[in-house]
Amino acid sequence: MAHKPRLSFWQIWNMSFGFLGIQFGWGLQMANMSAIYSYLGARPSQIALLWLAAPVTGVLIQPLIGQASDRTWTRLGRRRPFILVGAILASLALILMPNSPTFWIAAGLLWVLDGTINASMQPFRAMVADNLPEEQNSQGFAIQSLFIGLGGTIASALPWMMTNWFGVRPDAAGAGHIPTSVTLSFYIGAAAFIGAVMWTVFTTKEIPPDEKELASIRSRKFDWTLGMGEIVRLLGHLPRRMWELGLVQFFTWIGMFCLWVYFAPSIASNVFHAQEGTVEMEAAGAWAGFSFAIYNAVCFLFSFVLIGITKRTGPKLIHAVALGIGALGLLAIPVMTDKYWLLVSMVGIGIAWASILSMPYAMLAPALPADKMGVMMGLFNLFIVLPQVIASTLLGEVIAVFFDGDPLNAMFIGGVSFAIASIATLLVVSYKKSAPAGIS
Repeated sequence: MAHKPRLSFWQIWNMSFGFLGIQFGWGLQMANMSAIYSYLGARPSQIALLWLAAPVTGVLIQPLIGQASDRTWTRLGRRRPFILVGAILASLALILMPNSPTFWIAAGLLWVLDGTINASMQPFRAMVADNLPEEQNSQGFAIQSLFIGLGGTIASALPWMMTNWFGVRPDAAGAGHIPTSVTLSFYIGAAAFIGAVMWTVFTTKEIPPDEKELASIRSRKFDWTLGMGEIVRLLGHLPRRMWELGLVQFFTWIGMFCLWVYFAPSIASNVFHAQEGTVEMEAAGAWAGFSFAIYNAVCFLFSFVLIGITKRTGPKLIHAVALGIGALGLLAIPVMTDKYWLLVSMVGIGIAWASILSMPYAMLAPALPADKMGVMMGLFNLFIVLPQVIASTLLGEVIAVFFDGDPLNAMFIGGVSFAIASIATLLVVSYKKSAPAGIS
């Protein structure tokens, strides 16, 4: 690949802007899919299983799309065709989702939505590593984190904004009906998704391959296995840096899963003293959503700090510190009995979240071979997916058997997991440029 010139702040900004739209897709899904399933008649025991679509789809799609984009060059470049097609399909899925007549159709659309969001998102990670010199990697991924935080904040709050800011009247939900505020939010999210991605696609240029690589791309024959054999072989030759960061990611995402799944029931019992079906239970759910919007907003703001501070500290130290702050935020939740003090914990978690979305990729990118950047970034997603699958299948039983079914203990488990991830980050060895790419 040709020499990578330094890019200006605004060039990196344009290259990362599409992540704002992608996060509308993720944010709307995270905040509303459980409710949509309930509106359409799914039982509580079915919802956790229906949520497995996200991690399972990611682990299949990301390596395949990464490898395909590694082997592509068009007039739109290497990564941008996949980003654009994924965005178009994901936007259509967002429009169709709130019109689902049954929860099984909604579940099918969630598989489509997750697959297409992953198809659009994965090449974004690789494109930053493709286009930026090593000394700008941290800045590039931090700007992506900025857009993720902003998009997550807006997307999480959209249904609330529909009713409180834009005058959409609340209507009856349930019995197969999804509220108008949620439906309109998904339509807005679809427009934001495709609009933001198109901005990146048409304002960003990719570094073209040299003649040798271009000839190799043009001579490659279609592989009916979609390259799965090579992907499996690569699993035996992952760089040492990826395994080290994989350990960090494993405990990090156990902690995030504990937060996402158990925060609302934890505060319902500990802060709001709510019983099922009461006004207090509804208030607890609303406050949980507001708290999540706060940590996304902190993620957005702290990303500006990351852009500057990583130039002096490097990504390793700042990530270890950020995870430590997030651990304190999670561990503090069980001892808080005032809902406003919970927002202090959200500040700590938001700082960790900004780093989680950027610093592991900044540490990983220099250790990856340029010709396998896409597929390696996709395989790195395994260390995000596996802990979520394990947690979704085992965590409920662990809490039931060892903690008498009290969801509040999941916050302790999450905090300890973050602390382990912080220590593991400090054990990541410095990457040596002289080591053979992709095998060290």
